[in-house]
Amino acid sequence: MKHLMSKLSASIVGLGLLAGMAQAEEITVATVNNGDMITMQKLSPAWEKETGNKINWIVLEENVLRERVTTDVATKGGQFDIMTIGAYETPIWGKSGWLMPVDDLGDDYDYADLLEPIKAGLTVDGKLYAVPFYSESSFTLYRKDLFEAAGLTMPENPTYDQIKEYAAKLTDKSKQQYGICLRGKPGWGENMAFLGTMVNTYGGQWFDMDWKPQLTSDAWKAAIGDYVKLMTENGPPGATANGFNENQSLFSTGHCAMWIDATSAAGRVFDPKESQVADKVGFARAPTQVTPNGSSWSWSWSLAIPATSQKAEAAKSFLKWATSKEYVKLVGETQGWVALPPGTRKSTYALPEYQKAAPFAATVLDAIMSADPSKPTKDPVPYTGVQFVAIPEFQSIGTVVGQQIGAALAGQQTADAALEAAQSQVERDMMRAGYPK
Repeated sequence: MKHLMSKLSASIVGLGLLAGMAQAEEITVATVNNGDMITMQKLSPAWEKETGNKINWIVLEENVLRERVTTDVATKGGQFDIMTIGAYETPIWGKSGWLMPVDDLGDDYDYADLLEPIKAGLTVDGKLYAVPFYSESSFTLYRKDLFEAAGLTMPENPTYDQIKEYAAKLTDKSKQQYGICLRGKPGWGENMAFLGTMVNTYGGQWFDMDWKPQLTSDAWKAAIGDYVKLMTENGPPGATANGFNENQSLFSTGHCAMWIDATSAAGRVFDPKESQVADKVGFARAPTQVTPNGSSWSWSWSLAIPATSQKAEAAKSFLKWATSKEYVKLVGETQGWVALPPGTRKSTYALPEYQKAAPFAATVLDAIMSADPSKPTKDPVPYTGVQFVAIPEFQSIGTVVGQQIGAALAGQQTADAALEAAQSQVERDMMRAGYPK
């Protein structure tokens, strides 16, 4: 009898626990394997403990993440409760009704503290469809010690002609020291994110005002020709496998004299825990050539909730936590102030601890605030977006062009042949999609 009572008591306790746990949710979060997101994953047990909820993490390489979340949201697959998406997808998917609005995180969220251009890029018809986790423009990182040893001075606003000259002088392949590291991994958000800005500043554009592709223009040929030559002569081997993370690793371990990429890299390469060259890094604006228009990109990695999620309240709770002022301070206190997620909140740049730890902060903020997606090119164009074209078809078009240029970088075809093939493919795709509309 005593044994039976004991079992019964245990059962009641068990049922009580189950009843308590019934309120808890497990949400599935799909995110990119960039450093700031790895930090978010590392710190998320604090939110789990606070709420009783759990997170099932799906952490993917950039191209794979984009493919997975795009397929899921377009087919209403419902695999994810939170998706990490960008400034390209958010307005398109929000307009299509694929995302839940996230205007209702509470007065204490302080929406007015979000940087205005970033918030505007995530808003459609007055509704916010994602909250920014970190935002970025692009700039030039370089090794001050190598420049000094070679008698070179990096100007505040370098040109691509200067970059080519410096790269040639700073390459020493016997030491595995490369004059420059640039993205080579094919993808609309990988090599084309960088190359889109290079083409812009060389005076090029994706389409003219009649939506005719311009990939065989003199500006495209000059930009892509210079890129392939620069990387072939002064870049690391196997560059077609290198995206943001791979180049960050190469730069941080001392293999690159220069690296032109996302401003979000600064928090890593200036952090002595993450970088072997932290005390030797300098920075300048992204290079220009013919025009400053579109020379540095405008991007935010943001958190959004697909309309298919059945766990909206728990998802909104996590969104609020991970993009709050309190989260920013938690990163500073636990990971170091240099590691704060950049480019989202005005209050981040007012923190004395961040100003002291991050000498690049003012330059990064200026680059983010000055990038203008509405005027990305020298000549008028029918689209917005700096390193992307804000139309649904761009995801496939950008990747196709990136693959052709990747083949040129790998030595499988000339840069001009890559652009001829890309032009033909994009013409077919745009005709099939019904442009001009």
